[in-house]
Amino acid sequence: MILKNYQFYYSLTSTLDKPLILFLHGFMGKIDEFDEAIKLLFNEFSYLTLDLFGHGKTKIFGEDKYYTMANTAHALINLLDQLKIAKCFLVGYSMGGRLALYLALHFPERFHKVVLESASPGLPTAAERLERIKSDTQIGRKLTRIFEKSDFAAFLSNWYNQPIFGYVKNHPEYDRMVESRLQNNPQELEKSLRFMGTGCQPSLWEKLQLNTIPMLLLVGEYDKKFISINTEMAKTCEFAEIKIISNAGHNIHFENTLAFVENIKSFLSAAN
Repeated sequence: MILKNYQFYYSLTSTLDKPLILFLHGFMGKIDEFDEAIKLLFNEFSYLTLDLFGHGKTKIFGEDKYYTMANTAHALINLLDQLKIAKCFLVGYSMGGRLALYLALHFPERFHKVVLESASPGLPTAAERLERIKSDTQIGRKLTRIFEKSDFAAFLSNWYNQPIFGYVKNHPEYDRMVESRLQNNPQELEKSLRFMGTGCQPSLWEKLQLNTIPMLLLVGEYDKKFISINTEMAKTCEFAEIKIISNAGHNIHFENTLAFVENIKSFLSAAN
């Protein structure tokens, strides 16, 4: 579907008797990010998945400013309008979780409940954001120099050595996940990182205090950095609850799919 400066690559499976979940993947993910979880949710929920900008087959026509979080969020709302989805559930992972939080805080009337997996409201100070931009710029330079699949595979191997990912490399399906990541375009990923990375996104900490949408914050037990961030988020917002998932690092839906699905089902099905 083409909407102004965006060509969305998406999949919508919907029936009237099943509430709909919009899934937003993380950095370097794509439309298939939540496939295994969706198989376990399919009997009870409809779903909408897509490639976010800079990922997969979704394309941007025009200036790089269309990669920003604010423009991305407005484009997603326009997509929901075109698909005649007035209100739905929202699930976002990592970068997709930051985007999901932005959507929930700026368009609260569009979402019943929100699940944030390994997400954050961004960095609270300008100094922290500047430091993160410098770090992301270095990563971005590496991405712009990748033209061979073998170089991209080496980049991904190094990426998943980060402490937040725990023991993800030991997962029996790790190679399959990497193969999916390799279908992205490194130059497009660099634009996503440059314009929608944690350093350049607006801090959402103050807006989070005013949130009244029920939120479930999922973090993996090996992801100490995001346990700390999400503990603070739960303290900041009375409508947010945190759950720490065992046997998982940053990528919970991949490492412990069953626990991820059980928590989503329980949260989305419960009365407010």
